[in-house]
Amino acid sequence: MMTIPSTMAAVLLTGHGGLDVLEYREDVPVPVPAPGEVLIRVAAAGVNNTDVNTRIGWYSKKVTGATSEGPAAIDASDASWAGVAMTFPRIQGADCCGRIVATGEGVDPARMGERVIVRSMMRAPVASRPFECWTFGSECDGAFAQFAVAPSAETYAVTSDWTDAELASIPCAWSTAENMLERAGVGAERILVTGASGGVGTAGRTGPACRALPVVGVRRRPSRPGAGEPRSSRWPVQPRQRVSGHSAPAR
Repeated sequence: MMTIPSTMAAVLLTGHGGLDVLEYREDVPVPVPAPGEVLIRVAAAGVNNTDVNTRIGWYSKKVTGATSEGPAAIDASDASWAGVAMTFPRIQGADCCGRIVATGEGVDPARMGERVIVRSMMRAPVASRPFECWTFGSECDGAFAQFAVAPSAETYAVTSDWTDAELASIPCAWSTAENMLERAGVGAERILVTGASGGVGTAGRTGPACRALPVVGVRRRPSRPGAGEPRSSRWPVQPRQRVSGHSAPAR
């Protein structure tokens, strides 16, 4: 059993804005798991677009531009994923992989030592009410720290030969893609995935492939070094078809 320190390193989000609102600290108190929670020693944390959107306040209804436009004029009262004001400072990090090192009251101590990932969109904190959730790293502290707490019910044991970093890429992007496939009721059909080179796009290609469905992925071809022109104007989009784990130009 490891000795849990009293403080840890973490990246604190101190407000909405650019990278200047992120503050690296090494004196942040290690959280204590409440009843029904587990303490996780973070082994890897993914940097997800959701983390960027949360930082810049993009979820505010006042924002109409793309994420790529960076911080904009927002209404801080609704700038979180849940549509309410963020609480600062906040530790972001929607994607987490690590090991359980402590358990709160009511959690089976046998969970100690489990290698786990955390569900990003958590239902337990809202009593599983329809169309509500807490996002790990938005409505509660997340994985951009050495330790994080999460509801035991939202923390899943993983037995896999994947690396910690690979597993930390799963929770947000892959659950988003899988949710789209489930809600669309995908059957025996050909699947078109746009933005197929990103996290959700990669998962969107893999999910149907696991169902033995043909998949066409559309992505933007990289520009030549020093081209100096927008990629979309210099190179046409060329769909690629992925069947049986292989990728080839669609015909």
